[in-house]
Amino acid sequence: MPDRDAAAAVLGDLRAIDRALYAAVAATPTPTLDRALRRLSHAADHSKISLTVAAGLALGPGRCPRAALAGVGAVALASAASNLFGKRMVRRRRPDRPAARVAVGRHVPMPLSASFPSGHTASATAFATAVGVVLPPAAVPLGALAAAVGYSRVHTGVHYPGDVAGGAVLGLAAAAASLAAVRRRVPA
Repeated sequence: MPDRDAAAAVLGDLRAIDRALYAAVAATPTPTLDRALRRLSHAADHSKISLTVAAGLALGPGRCPRAALAGVGAVALASAASNLFGKRMVRRRRPDRPAARVAVGRHVPMPLSASFPSGHTASATAFATAVGVVLPPAAVPLGALAAAVGYSRVHTGVHYPGDVAGGAVLGLAAAAASLAAVRRRVPA
C-alpha cells in the first residue's frame, strides 16, 4: 500500500507541474509568435508537413527514398498508436483554454479526441527520427521542426506539455519499429 501511495503522490505532483507549465505558456504574451505557431500547428494536421517532405525525399537520390519509406511507416505507426490506442486508453480531457486565458489569437480548432498523447507530436517525432537515422543530415532540421510542432500544440492551448512528452516517446518507439521493418525488407 505505501508504494501505491507514493506512486499516487508522484503522479499528483507531475499533474501539478504539467498544469503549471501549461498555465505559464498561456500567460506569456507572445504576439509575434502566435500567428506562426498557429499556422505551424495547422500545417501539421494529418501529417501534411511530414508527407510533403517524404514525397520530396522519395524522388531524391541515394538513401532518400529509403528515408521517405521509413518516415512514412513511422508516421503511420505513431498515428495509429496514438489515435486508436493511446487516446482511447488514457482518455485525458483537453485543457480548458478559457480558464487558462489562452489568447484567442493562438487558437486552432479544439480537437474532439482525448488529449493524451499528442498525435501531432507523435507523428512529427516519428518522422523526424526515422528519416534522421536513415539520412543523418536531415536529423537536426527535422528534429527542430518536430519540437516546434510539439510546442505549437501547447502554445495553441490544445495540449498539456505532458501530452506532448508522451507523444514524443510514442513517436520514438514508432520510429524504432519502422526502422526495424525497413531494415528487414529493404536492403541498404
